[in-house]
Amino acid sequence: MIKKLYLLAFLLFLTSATTFAQDSLDVHFNALGWLDNREYKAFIPRSRTYSGTRTALDFGLVIDTNNSFRVGTNAIHEFGAVPYFLSAVPVAYYHFQNSHWLFNAGEFPREGLIDDFPRAMLNDTLMYYRPNVEGLLTRYQAGNFWQIGFIDWLSRQTDTQREEFMFGAEGKYTFGKTGPFYIRDYFMMEHDAGAAILQPTDHIYDNGALELRLGLDLTKSSGLDSLAFEAGNLTSFLRERGSTGWQTRNGFVFTAYAALNRRLAFRDEFYKGQGSIIYYGDSFYEKPTYNRLDIIYTPFKAERITGQFIASFHMSPNHLNDNQEVFRITYDLGRKTIARFTPAENNNY
Repeated sequence: MIKKLYLLAFLLFLTSATTFAQDSLDVHFNALGWLDNREYKAFIPRSRTYSGTRTALDFGLVIDTNNSFRVGTNAIHEFGAVPYFLSAVPVAYYHFQNSHWLFNAGEFPREGLIDDFPRAMLNDTLMYYRPNVEGLLTRYQAGNFWQIGFIDWLSRQTDTQREEFMFGAEGKYTFGKTGPFYIRDYFMMEHDAGAAILQPTDHIYDNGALELRLGLDLTKSSGLDSLAFEAGNLTSFLRERGSTGWQTRNGFVFTAYAALNRRLAFRDEFYKGQGSIIYYGDSFYEKPTYNRLDIIYTPFKAERITGQFIASFHMSPNHLNDNQEVFRITYDLGRKTIARFTPAENNNY
């Protein structure tokens, strides 16, 4: 039944393209394959191997220079899983973009938009298992400043299922035209309400975080492909309505990133403070002290294909030898025009 609905939606989409389109029909395809092995003694339940592929395909009806509609699917398969696809979620959204503004409404990929949040706030398995944002996103950019705001619906309320959504923002401001100093801001808030049939012990939860960083980009003077440092404060907060007031935790964050060349890079992040309380964040930041070192090797990088090995070393109190080995390969076809429509052609229908 689901396959028939997808086929019907696609046929209707093509029909509308040939009837109403003023510009063109395009297609976009990208894929991600991963093998992510985690050896964690600090968090035994997360000491496991994640592996699989994600493939995303969508067709875009381009109305004019700024406006388009895109429809497709984003499917995930875990190696060895039965049935073959763990999930196949729809991609269906309106897209607007001009020189300053971008606006998406519907179900659209998070990649390239909000995929670089700190792991303390949004953990890195979201790119595997929840690749889409379901809601709204807008981005404004002008000169040396840009800012994104979004709302992402996580769970629809039913008699037994809780209502959950997340909203947040991130941005960057560079002092002067080229820096080297800049400011990064990140904010997220998750609202977790009860099911339609409320149980006596159910409460509404509000959980969020705010992180502000001051950055220093020394790439131009270093002779390296990239060299940057960031330092700031992470504040997390949680409220269980009707039970507790706001709980807040604070910690200092320091990050250093160096890319020696196109092949080899290092990233180190240090956290010190009160253990964070962020449901969608990486569990290691619940510790009062945590350091993560990533060694990133890119054996091949072509125009559309990138393959990376990442060795990560996690150090927290009483657990100094937790480690993680990741191989990822990404392929992005880009957005390609497959048909053009002119007013003269449309008048023939």
